[in-house]
Amino acid sequence: MNSNYPHPPAPAHAGEPSSSLRSKSWFAILAVAVMLATAAGYWLGRAKVSHGGTPTQATAPAGKKLLYYRNPMGQPDTSPVPKKDPMGMDYIPVYEGEESAASDSGVKVSADKVQKSGVKTVVVERRVIDRAVRASGRVDIDERRVFTVAPKFEGWIERLYVNVTGQPVGRDQPLFEVYSPELISAQREYALAAKAAAESTPESPDSRKAMQQLAEASLARLANWNVDAESAKNGVSRTLTFRSPIAGVVIEKKAVQGMRFLPGDALYQIADISAVWVIADVPEQDIALVGKGGKAGIRVDAWPGRRFDATVAYVYPTLNAQTRTVPVRLELANPGGLLKPGMYAQVEFAVGGGPLGRAVPTVPAAAVIDSGVRKVVVVELGDGRFESREVKTGARGDDVVEILDGVREGERVVASGNFLIDSESNLKAALGGLGGMATPKEAGHRAVGTLDAIDGDSVTISHEPIASLKWPKMTMDFVPANAALFAGIKPGTAIAFEFVERKPGEWVITKIDKRN
Repeated sequence: MNSNYPHPPAPAHAGEPSSSLRSKSWFAILAVAVMLATAAGYWLGRAKVSHGGTPTQATAPAGKKLLYYRNPMGQPDTSPVPKKDPMGMDYIPVYEGEESAASDSGVKVSADKVQKSGVKTVVVERRVIDRAVRASGRVDIDERRVFTVAPKFEGWIERLYVNVTGQPVGRDQPLFEVYSPELISAQREYALAAKAAAESTPESPDSRKAMQQLAEASLARLANWNVDAESAKNGVSRTLTFRSPIAGVVIEKKAVQGMRFLPGDALYQIADISAVWVIADVPEQDIALVGKGGKAGIRVDAWPGRRFDATVAYVYPTLNAQTRTVPVRLELANPGGLLKPGMYAQVEFAVGGGPLGRAVPTVPAAAVIDSGVRKVVVVELGDGRFESREVKTGARGDDVVEILDGVREGERVVASGNFLIDSESNLKAALGGLGGMATPKEAGHRAVGTLDAIDGDSVTISHEPIASLKWPKMTMDFVPANAALFAGIKPGTAIAFEFVERKPGEWVITKIDKRN
């Protein structure tokens, strides 16, 4: 047989299909599977979300009413009919009972995280805001009760009766005796004029009248030097005794026995301390609650448990730019001289109840996060969901704040751990336009440094390099999420802190700890 001719195919064994038949069967099975998968995907795509084409009509679950359609990207936009967004995504149907979840712009926090973060909530309730404005002050001398003893002529001090600063004196008590040639000359002039007037004869009325006028002028001169007429009429005295014009305490003494003095030299200053002033430094935000005629209570460390009643006499028109306080002057009696000038005092001003004495919606002061730009509270929505809301605040009490707008009576707000939830809520809102990206577990940044200064609504911190932001070591300003964060922390303290970026360029501290 010629080997160049092809051999016929070998016959197949009985009952075994050929290889070509097996290949065709597998191809057929694969094609059917692909067709079924394509059909299923198409059907599922039509049932859920479609990109492009006609918006799909949602079918409401049994027993629920379709309310509206909301934007799938979380934007504040709704539609009563099916609609697509600019990316071609169908709006999501919202059914009866799902309104709060659909409008939730906050975050969902697990029960475990709530417990670990120490989150505590309270109910917004109405109450009358009873508050007392407190301020520090100091006891001062009543300026209207200070007298200066200053001779109006030249002389020498021959004798001192009061020679110690701080010595109490009574009214008209002798202070010192002086010798003055001018005084002796004026007394002699008066004596001679008075004698000449008395010895004048009726035949010379003009001469008598002239002597009388000279005597009266000499007496007036002595009176201007605080020499009374009776002393002058008793004859020429070599010395003159100066007496205290009031009952009080000598607060300044320059008089020294034997010294020479000139007209106008202040030899003594005497203060009446039977009534004193208290100058209180009232914080700027509380000054509107303090007015002239108001009542206040004074306490000093020297007399614990004792309260002194005072009246607001004057609110000064100036503000101390360093301490942001306004001086307020109070007047009070000081029986027994218990209040010493220079003592520190704690002042409590009597302030009425809430606005017009009405009960108003309030939240704890710690529930309000004040960034200096806006004020925010974190509202609990239920099922572990929270929402940050901007609010308007009114009157402030010792531990509560009036809410004018933003939350309603009966809602629950977070009073502890609120700045952590607010940080996550802001971050989620910022990422909302990226297709619903999950919020990272860590919404902020950590750093260590030294607190340099506290200036009103901001703090200055010198921090070490921050790896999460690729920041070098530097000094910059931050905004506390809550004023209570820095209570008890003084400039110069080494600290560890956490912060977030509330908005571009605004870095808000949410947590702070002292470092050992």
